[in-house]
Amino acid sequence: MENSTKTENTIDLRRLWMLLRAHIWSIILWVIGLGAVGFILAAFVVEPKYTSTTQILVNQKRSVADAGQAYNAQQADVQVINTYKDIVTSPVILKDASKWLKNPTEVVKPAKKAKYRTLADGTKKLVSPAEPAVIRRAGRSYNVSAKEMQKAVSVSTQQQSQVFTISAKSNDPEKAQAIANAVAQTFKSKIKSIMNVNNVTIVSPASRGTKTFPKTSLFTVAGIVLGLIISIALIVLRDSFNTTVRDDDYLTKELGLTNLGHVSHFHLSNKFSINNNNDSNSGKKKRV
Repeated sequence: MENSTKTENTIDLRRLWMLLRAHIWSIILWVIGLGAVGFILAAFVVEPKYTSTTQILVNQKRSVADAGQAYNAQQADVQVINTYKDIVTSPVILKDASKWLKNPTEVVKPAKKAKYRTLADGTKKLVSPAEPAVIRRAGRSYNVSAKEMQKAVSVSTQQQSQVFTISAKSNDPEKAQAIANAVAQTFKSKIKSIMNVNNVTIVSPASRGTKTFPKTSLFTVAGIVLGLIISIALIVLRDSFNTTVRDDDYLTKELGLTNLGHVSHFHLSNKFSINNNNDSNSGKKKRV
């Protein structure tokens, strides 16, 4: 019983190879078709996602002459990096960044106070009048809430490094860039009041976002592999449900029947006919 079960479950690799060769064009069509579907989905159907990144360096400016103390101070800054990660994605930073995105502005020229000179009689004389700050629009405005920004922003660090990376994702490359820069600028302006930090540097500002999803090549390869699997599965299933007797081994080995011989197959032409003139003539002669 065990041997028969093993025989039934054994896959004839030669038979499988012959099936694949016989249906090679069907396999190629499936592979090309689903590969093209994957490419079209990635290029035109699936909504793309863009990612923009900026890097920030945070540390303490110290005047330490001892090399050992300087190293310990540097290690302390590295240990605090995880704290900075939590602060970047906190509502304190994201709410202000969201407000800035709605009305992005930058100071071109800071405001100046009026200057006076005290005269001999104690009166003050105006030397230079006060000047208001010159502010200009810093780019396109975006309506992004703090909750939406929290889902879009992520922070990553490198081991033994004081630099961490802020990444922002969006369906618009320029929007992703604006979010990353807004969070970085807000963090830089607020971290000094939150923690005892005196040196915050934006190492590399965010640039226009690059497409990170979907990967056209990955979708195309996935379609090709799926087409290959589906086509082979259909061919094997179709063959397994086909009960046509194909050779003598199936009758003798699997069904246990005796092979008595073969009946050849031949094809008769439509013009073929049987002539009965000889039979009728012989009959007439016998009656005479």
